[in-house]
Order: sequence, then C-alpha cells, then structure tokens
Amino acid sequence: MTAARRYAVYLAPPSDGALWRFGSAALGYDAETGAALAAPDIAGFDAAAWHQATAEPRRYGFHGTLKAPFRLADGASEDDLVQLMARCAAGHHAFEMPPLEVRAIGPFVALVPAVPSPKLEDLARSAVLELDGLRAPLSASEIARRRPDRLSARQLGYLETYGYPYVLDEFRFHMTLTGPLPEPERVQALNALTAAFAASGADVPATITDTALYVQEPGAPQFRLLRRYPLGATQ
Repeated sequence: MTAARRYAVYLAPPSDGALWRFGSAALGYDAETGAALAAPDIAGFDAAAWHQATAEPRRYGFHGTLKAPFRLADGASEDDLVQLMARCAAGHHAFEMPPLEVRAIGPFVALVPAVPSPKLEDLARSAVLELDGLRAPLSASEIARRRPDRLSARQLGYLETYGYPYVLDEFRFHMTLTGPLPEPERVQALNALTAAFAASGADVPATITDTALYVQEPGAPQFRLLRRYPLGATQ
C-alpha cells in the first residue's frame, strides 16, 4: 500500500504571539516554518537531555488536539478536507482561551486550561463529528498503539468510532511540552517549565481566531502547519 499523508486538526496559537514562541521553543521546532530551534535553558537539563525529553511531542509540533492524526478515506481528497474544515471553522467565533497552567498529565508535562472552556470544547466536538466522514479506518497497528487494553469501555468505543479515545466527554484539552518522563525528571521539568512559562509572557490568555490543519508527508519525521482556517469566516 502506498504511504499516504497524515492530517491533524489542531488549535495552534497565533505564530506572532508569546504562547506560540514559548511552546515552539520548548519543543525545539517551529511547525509553521519547519525550522529547528535551539534548546531552551531548562534548569536541570542540558541541551541533549532536553532534546530527548521533547522528542515525542516535537514530531507533532506545538498544538492542542482537536482531531487526532488521520489518513483520508478512499475516495476523499484534500480539497474535500479543506472545504469541510473551512465550513466547520466558520460555524464558530473567536474566543479567549482561559489562562493556562503547566501541569503533569500522567508521565508527561503539558499546558492545560486553569478552568473549563465551553467554546473550546464545542470547537473540538465539531471537529471530531463533522470531519470524521473523511477519515480512513485505523489499521491494526494504529489501534495497537493506542493500548486498547488500558482504555475504558467508553474510550474503546470512541477509538473504534472516531479513531481516537479521548473525544467528546473524554476530551481534555492540553498542549504537550514533554514526552513521558520518569518521576524525578518529570518533577524537575514541571518546576522548570512553570518558571519558564511565567517568565515568558505567554501566561496571559490568548485569543483564538482560527483552527489549523497540520500535515505529515510520507516518510517525514514531523508534522507541518499547512493552513489556518478563520473562525467565523464568511463562506
């Protein structure tokens, strides 16, 4: 089978804002320009150790997931996806993100909203439901990577139906900053990133004005930001 592009629908902060700069610097990669970035000064980690700690999230670029990576179904085209994404984004309005906090989520560290955001949750729900008709079914290896034996019955049902277990009422928005880390390194990263985030100017609420389509070319190591779709745009 010929390798196919993979797509993902993400929330990506404005690329001229402090939040995008902070997240991209933390990962060592700017998904909009494709540029590798120098490792930041993270207390307790040298450049090589931090590069390894962020290897997993760097593959995807800085983002918050709305619809997890997928391939297009047979008969579906990128033009179909572009049109449907524009229509989905047009049904929502720009909104202010709640303040974000650096937290540990299981073994990794991420930025998460300090309080719930119904507008964000509604946007994610729309992306999952309205775009799923273009998604190819998961392969057996893709299902296995989601560790179905560790999922709840509801999460397993979502994996089978939507290709991702953490959607709809299981959705928890986050912007990943590290890969899985052993507890001592995770605590160190949590403390260092909390201080760096506070010093960056990125800890003020960001206004979200669009959704973003990311793409991974066959054989490419990372996703790139392909295009943004304004919220509330006129069709």
